[in-house]
This record gives sequence, C-alpha cells and structure tokens, in this order.
Amino acid sequence: MACSKSNQHIGGCIRKEEENLCTSPDVLVLLFLCRLYQDNKIAKLLPVLILKYQKEEPITKDEMLHSVDPRYHGQFPVLFKTVCECLCLVFSIDVQELDPPGETYVLLPVLGLTYNGVLGDDYQSFSKIHLLIVILTVIFLKGNRISEEDLRDFLKTREMLPQKEHFIIREPWEFITKDLVQGGYLEFRQVTNSDPAQYEFLWGPRTYAETTKMKVLEHLAKVNSRDPRSYTHLYDEALSEEQGVPHPCALHQ
Repeated sequence: MACSKSNQHIGGCIRKEEENLCTSPDVLVLLFLCRLYQDNKIAKLLPVLILKYQKEEPITKDEMLHSVDPRYHGQFPVLFKTVCECLCLVFSIDVQELDPPGETYVLLPVLGLTYNGVLGDDYQSFSKIHLLIVILTVIFLKGNRISEEDLRDFLKTREMLPQKEHFIIREPWEFITKDLVQGGYLEFRQVTNSDPAQYEFLWGPRTYAETTKMKVLEHLAKVNSRDPRSYTHLYDEALSEEQGVPHPCALHQ
C-alpha cells in the first residue's frame, strides 16, 4: 500500500509499526467508516455544526433539535454523543458545553486547523476536512513528506472504501493541489536533484502556523486509544519541535 512504498528515505526515524499505522485497518475503520457516514438520523445536523464551527458561533440544543427529525428527538442524547465522537475523531473538532448545562455548546478545533477559505457549506466539506487531517498525519508518519506517487496511490486506496455518495469529494486531486496548496496547508515541490523530475508534498506554512506535530500525534493516538508516548520516535520528534530543538527527522525538509 501507499504508506509502505518509500521507507528508505525515512532514515530509521520511524519504526515499522509506526509507519504501518497510516494504513492499519483500525485507523481506516475509525476514520473512514465512522458512523458519521452511516447514520441518516444525524445527517442533517452535521452541516449545521460545521457551519457554526466555521463562523465561530455557539449552538443551542434547540437549534440542534430543529435539525433532527422529530421522530428521533427521544434518541437525541445518544445521537448527540455519536455526533461529538465523530466530530472529534474524524474532524478534530471538540464540542464543549457552556452554562447553563445542556443548553449551549461551542465547537473548538482540537488540532487548531481553521479550514477558513478552503471549505464550502456542503457535504463535501466533511470529507475535505477529513482528507486534510489524514494527509497531514500520513506526511508526519512518512518522515515529513510524501511523494506525489504515494499520495495518488493513497487516494486510490481511499476511493475503494465504502462511503455514501454525497460525502465523496468529486475532484480530490484538484482540492489537494489547488485549495490545500494555494491555501498554505500543503507545500508541493520538486524533489531535489530528481531527474526526471519527481514531486512531493510537505506540510505548508499555514499548517505549521495553526497546529503542531504533537497535536497531530495526540489526535492519532486518541483515534487508536493509545498513549502518544507509545509512538516513541514520533513523540520524540514532536517533543523536540515543541522545545525548539531541531530533530534529525526534520532536518531534511
């Protein structure tokens, strides 16, 4: 698979078991087959929450109930819990309750990513947020870069996973190379001294401004129900970055 093709350039910075996490069945099931894509009971609520997140506005319980079929109002506590879990695991958005309890909530970025300027207000926005988080995670796992070939292979793998039709990104490569690159979330550059020319993707300046490797690692660990420190080399690299100390894995960017 895509994430196992180019281990040589990682230079031993990431252990084999850590590299394989980006294609492990557990991660893919949690990221791509989350109940978000399967439960029609909450489908109408999601655009409302994403729009509130983008506008940085709170949302009330009454507003949320207005977006849920009246037949399911009695199930709202369970549905709301499902929505919160999906927002956190898939989109790294945390839902926090304000006072008085149970009436008003705010949506906060777990990773710090704002997504401003790269999303619309349609269903594709969910998949675009998800895809960005996955790409940033895979880049970190693969030694802070991913080749154009590997990323194309990764997208082919993603397309084979079952998803609802209206959640599918119509032009994922265009979204990556235009919206994410032009928006500063990704950097696209030619590999040094490559002949014929080869290209790779790295974290862009906006990603470094809005999040950190430690936050991305902590999110990955949460998805896998693990301690971030259990990813020894990744944790050391992320910690070095937070302390302002150059790490060998990051010196070749």
